[in-house]
Order: sequence, then C-alpha cells, then structure tokens
Amino acid sequence: MKVIGVIPARYASVRFPGKPLAPLAGRPMVLHVLGAARAARRLDRVLVATDDARIADVVRRDGGEAVFTSPDAASGTDRVAEAAAGVPADVYVNVQGDEPLMAPENIDLAVETLLAGSDREIATVAVSIGAAESRDPNVVKVAVAGDGRALYFSRAPIPYARSGRPDYRKHLGIYAYRSPTLAKLAALPPSALECIESLEQLRWLEAGWSIWVGQARADSLGVDTPEDLAKAQEILKSRGDRPYGPAPATADSLAKTAEKEVVR
Repeated sequence: MKVIGVIPARYASVRFPGKPLAPLAGRPMVLHVLGAARAARRLDRVLVATDDARIADVVRRDGGEAVFTSPDAASGTDRVAEAAAGVPADVYVNVQGDEPLMAPENIDLAVETLLAGSDREIATVAVSIGAAESRDPNVVKVAVAGDGRALYFSRAPIPYARSGRPDYRKHLGIYAYRSPTLAKLAALPPSALECIESLEQLRWLEAGWSIWVGQARADSLGVDTPEDLAKAQEILKSRGDRPYGPAPATADSLAKTAEKEVVR
C-alpha cells in the first residue's frame, strides 16, 4: 500500500496573495506544512503541488519535492489529482498548504480512518469545539453520523441547538482518497450546495460519495488572511516555536488547569 501526501500550494490568493511564502516563525509557511507531512508515519512520499516557481524553489532548497500544476486548477483536490496523475499510488492525502499547524498525527489519522474499511473511499478529520467558535463562518463545521460518516458540512453552526448541548465539530483541512476515487472527484462538476456554502466537499456528498470522519488528535488553523497568519504566529510562540503539538506545560498553565477543574 503506497501512500503519498500532496500539499497544494497556490501562489495567487484573492485574500492573501503569495501566502505559501509568507514568513511564519522565520520560515515560509509552506515549509511548516511540509515539515508536518514529513513527520507523518503513514506517508511514503510527500510532494508540494504548485503553480509557481518561487514556491517550488523554496521547497527544493529545503530538500523537498515540488511538482508543477496548472494555475487554472479550481480547487486543492483538482491540484492534487493533477499531481497524482504522474505519480502512481494507492492512496493520496491532501494536506492543505495553508494549514501550518497541522499535526502529523492528524495526517496519520486520516489515512487510518480511510483504511479502516475496504469500502471507504474518502476520509477526513474533525475536532470538537465550543459553541462560540461554532458561530464563526470561517470555521467549517461537520455533522457526523453514528457510524462515522459525514452527514453535512457547513459554515453555520450544525446541528442547530434547539435543545440539549450539541457536540460541534470543526472540520480540519485534510483529506485522504483512494486513487480511483480522486480522479472521479476531480471530474465532478460544481454542485448547488457547494456554490452556496463555498465548500468543495459538498459536491462529493451531493454526488453520493461517503466521507468518513476521524476524531482529530489536535486542532489546527487554516490561514486565509494576514490576520490568521498573526494568530498562527501567536500559537507557535506559545509552543516555543515548535511546529506542531500542544504548548509545553508550565507551572502557570498547570495551575490554571487545576483551577478550571475545581470550578467544574
């Protein structure tokens, strides 16, 4: 079973042009994503799929592998599918190029979630969040069935809390696909719900595909704007500039945790 990680890294971005090269803790953002993918145990090879020579040069100088894809690719999945066409594998993992805080364990989990059943074709991961974060339209939420399949993705808080305390789940930007499935997904036309929510995974659900959701080991942060980059910088600072993983425990943080437990 050969598993290849592909990091789509597009230079042109409406809200943040050139963001893969934006400096984060002294390194271009794309290299943080590349480092996480290299640290994942379940990936046999990692590629950065880009449309820009500047990104490719940065990746190659860091010892990484870059492949060129069309600047006209409509989505990250399309870019991954284009790169995959020239690199045979059984499974491809789309590690979004704007997720510099993605934990390697989440990447491994996406692969493991996919391979947990021979009938599974697409897998992703999600993490539980609070009600306040669920109301942020920039945070994509997913409602999950009891067997682990995604029911719906939305920028709205789902499920609607008419009664009880729902388990809101934030979808993280990573997908694992079996090879034949990836090519079929890239060939699908845009769908109505996809266009309304601006979420490409709704295209797959509307076309009848199942997406299996694993419980993420750690949260992540998608960087869409310079403000998001500043947040990522603060998170890295709290971790001592470590690329991923929780902030190291300190006497102060342990005291605060203990205080919260007493309150509960």
